[in-house]
Amino acid sequence: MRSFDHVRARTVEEAVQAFTARPGARYLAGGTDLVDLMRLGVERPTALIDISRLPLDRLQQLPDGSLRIGATVRNSDLAAHPLVRRRYPVLSQALRAGASGRPGDAATTGGNLLQRTRCTYFHDPGKPCNKREPGSGCGAVDGVHRDHAVLGHSPHCIATHPSDMAVALAALDARVELYGPEGARTVDLTDFHRLPEDHPERDTDLRAGELVTGVVLPAATAGAPSAYRKVRERASYAFALASVAVVLRVGDGLVTQVGLAFGALAHRPWRARVAEAALLGEAATPAVFASAVDLELAAARPLPDTAYKVPLARDLALDVLTRLAPAPAPL
Repeated sequence: MRSFDHVRARTVEEAVQAFTARPGARYLAGGTDLVDLMRLGVERPTALIDISRLPLDRLQQLPDGSLRIGATVRNSDLAAHPLVRRRYPVLSQALRAGASGRPGDAATTGGNLLQRTRCTYFHDPGKPCNKREPGSGCGAVDGVHRDHAVLGHSPHCIATHPSDMAVALAALDARVELYGPEGARTVDLTDFHRLPEDHPERDTDLRAGELVTGVVLPAATAGAPSAYRKVRERASYAFALASVAVVLRVGDGLVTQVGLAFGALAHRPWRARVAEAALLGEAATPAVFASAVDLELAAARPLPDTAYKVPLARDLALDVLTRLAPAPAPL
């Protein structure tokens, strides 16, 4: 590991100033992803701007009924918080599916959003990876790619985003709060992460020097029936082969509100806009659910070893949608 400077910031503004003054710097909170990448030689920061002591570790209910989550709130604390468990159960379930023991105790909300792919080619500096070294090629395309993308990928990268939390946030219409040299701004979670296209090295919409300061969960999705389900290769802590987050309200047998997002299928949490449009206003029946999900997954372009993900994701989505829908009234 190369030597680097360590700067402990006292304010958000000070953190951004320290970052912009040091080319090659990285922000450090829990460090569960960044430190691992430094050990592997994938990340080689010139400086770490420590934001762990900034006043970003609180949950706050806002006047409009939304919930603001500070960027340094720990995943384990967020999953257990009574407001989250009661009003946004899909988020609590996703966090509990992803966090385990010490990683969950250290990992933060902002760090979870910014974690890099778990692709083995990205993690090995001796292998080609356009995300790690643009122009070097994607070793996974013709190599080992069983865990990789079936939606939204490009010839330059077929990696998937590993976050469980981000999938739930996508289904909840969450917004990400940012602060940088140009001041504060807010972006929708669904626009925060990028698809690879020609620049897979760019994971997010972050501008130079920007820092994630919080995430806002809107009042509109609070209290709606919601759930998260994940399939992995072992019951203990493991990344998803496929996952789904669903927010579903039904009135008089019709879908009145729906948020559907897939995980482990794409470079970012995949918000299923096609399926949602097909569901809204329609009868909440298994046949309608199946038709809508099939429309969404028709865009899938699996590689030889990822074809299993399409029926797996379909079955997950149908199971969660059916479980959340009220049982039909007896005749």
